[in-house]
Amino acid sequence: MAALAIASTAPAAAQNLRNASYSLVGKISANGTVRDTKLITVGYFNPNGTITDRNQRQLGRVSADMQVYDAKGTRIGYITVDGAVHDGESRTLGHIDRKTGKVTDASYKIIGYGEDLNIVWIACYFFFGFFS
Repeated sequence: MAALAIASTAPAAAQNLRNASYSLVGKISANGTVRDTKLITVGYFNPNGTITDRNQRQLGRVSADMQVYDAKGTRIGYITVDGAVHDGESRTLGHIDRKTGKVTDASYKIIGYGEDLNIVWIACYFFFGFFS
């Protein structure tokens, strides 16, 4: 889990996920709990890399080297240490600015923000749709 630790800058309090208009779309706690705008838990980023829904059903997982897999174990993408997000065919899906938390699509159009969060969590939320 060294890569996950390196990618994380999560503080103790829950941090906001915002859309391109800077409206709140959810929160992720430092422990990996994902909540919607009504603070209802929608899922979890577990310490072992497993991503689950609110009922603990596995949605996918992230390996220590930031490879992203769906629930069937198929690699669906990966995140590089500089914040680039790619699909399973290595096509660029977008980017996460590690300093500002700004999330852009492949054309650098802003699609959201995830300040002070683990970039893997931001990518799984915005690009891989685990909680949509």
